[in-house]
Amino acid sequence: MPFAPLPLQDWSLDQRRHIVGVFTDIDDTLTSEGHITPPALQALAALKARGLHVIPITGRPVGWSVPFAQAWPVDAIVAENGAVALVGQGVTEACGTASSQASEPQRRYTLDTHTRAKHFQRMQDVLARIEREIPGAHRSQDSQGRETDIAIDHSEFTHLSSAAIDAVVQCMQSEGMTATVSSIHINGWYGQHDKFTGACWITRELLGRDLTQELHRWVYVGDSTNDQIMFQHFEHSVGVANIQRFADQLKHPPRYITPSERGAGFAEVAQALLTI
Repeated sequence: MPFAPLPLQDWSLDQRRHIVGVFTDIDDTLTSEGHITPPALQALAALKARGLHVIPITGRPVGWSVPFAQAWPVDAIVAENGAVALVGQGVTEACGTASSQASEPQRRYTLDTHTRAKHFQRMQDVLARIEREIPGAHRSQDSQGRETDIAIDHSEFTHLSSAAIDAVVQCMQSEGMTATVSSIHINGWYGQHDKFTGACWITRELLGRDLTQELHRWVYVGDSTNDQIMFQHFEHSVGVANIQRFADQLKHPPRYITPSERGAGFAEVAQALLTI
């Protein structure tokens, strides 16, 4: 499929007025140089104030995501490509299951404890093999906070060639893992979860809603190849402008594209939803 998303301004008012929630990637969608931009943070708050559900969903580890789940005005953060969610105190109370520790988000998992432990050990073996066999390949600096996947850094603090990235992906797949490439990392995991199944799971688990029956009422915002499964499923999908660097790698591009990159682009999506 050719990369030919429509400009964001073509998103019709009639479609926008039916939106009830926003899923969004984090890295290079809300952030720039690893930090959330002020316009993006203000946009999250404005969307929540309007009464929309807001759920970031990321390949980043759950440990890395904790401070953001505590500080950002969101319903939850789904981490590690759909395997685990962090639910803030306010949302937990609203659902009638208040935690006794307001400062620590509640962790919810798609897999049971035994399965996670079994997968974790297998993944450490694959991680060691990748670092041993593929020159320049190193685990991501946020690896210590990962519970259900592994990540190889290709663009955050180091640089891997396209050939090396492909070799990492092939190694993960040869070990029976699912592998995806984000704007900064190559992620691998065992299990059937991904960003879309994670979105469906947390929507059902937290909100009691069947996402598959109301995809036309949600929007997804992303920036990279690992967002394709969301672009494929969501009628209202938006790429921030920096997604253009992956144009030739996208089999499932977003329907719309913002004028601006990263957090400024996300703010433009929010503005489109708020001006109805």
